[in-house]
Amino acid sequence: IIETNTFNSQAISQADYGLEDIAEEMNVAAAKLAREAADAWTKKTPANPRFVAGAIGPTNRTASISPDVNNPGFRNVSFDALVEAYATQTRGLIEGGVDTILIETVFDTLNAKAAGFAVEQVFDGMGVELPIMISGTITDLSGRNLSGQTPEAFWYSMQHLEPFSIGLNCSFGAEQLRSSVADIAAAADTLVSVYPNAGLPNEMGGYDESPEFMAGLLEEWAKDGLINIVGGCCGTTPDHIRAIAEAVSKYLPRHVPEVAHKMRLSGLEPFVHE
Repeated sequence: IIETNTFNSQAISQADYGLEDIAEEMNVAAAKLAREAADAWTKKTPANPRFVAGAIGPTNRTASISPDVNNPGFRNVSFDALVEAYATQTRGLIEGGVDTILIETVFDTLNAKAAGFAVEQVFDGMGVELPIMISGTITDLSGRNLSGQTPEAFWYSMQHLEPFSIGLNCSFGAEQLRSSVADIAAAADTLVSVYPNAGLPNEMGGYDESPEFMAGLLEEWAKDGLINIVGGCCGTTPDHIRAIAEAVSKYLPRHVPEVAHKMRLSGLEPFVHE
């Protein structure tokens, strides 16, 4: 699976550069380029097909946290504005030919809810339905996202979208993410994905975890049955992806559990009514 280079290609983020009016056009073009590249490689190796994920990032605004410490009730973006921006982006990605929609690097769950709502609206309007992949990010060693949710609570907040996969990306290196991924793997009745950074940036802005080191960590996750989809985020290279793919290939993907039907709610913490 390759992603489109559309992480910030929605009107809210592009307004900083005066490019908000061509956001949809940008997504169409990016999706077409990724489609061409994926199809070319699939033609070369038909036994190993490539797929294109339309990347939808979190924007540079947050719907549940004030940017002003002196005014905690203030928001610099509304839910409806996020929905409008995400809908335009989604239409462009679909028109460009993506196979799946990836709502990624979620640090604010409310932003992700707006994205999910927008995606479903566009599906209805265009008469299409693609798999939805969702990937959050953990912002500190407490194991929570920026809006304060635990991984399990994050899953319960997004479960209504019936995503193809749920997981985590970016954040720290793989070593620090394992417990958070394990929490999701234990709770989610869908596929679990992970694509961590190659560690944290060093003082020169580079990433120090080698392909072999990162692959060794993720191999243990695969061996323990925690993951279904695996890759790399910041600082990873084709060598990292190659090493990871080789390391995990000898293990079966995680078995998706049958989760008992119960009332499952979430605030910052999960709540399961027994």
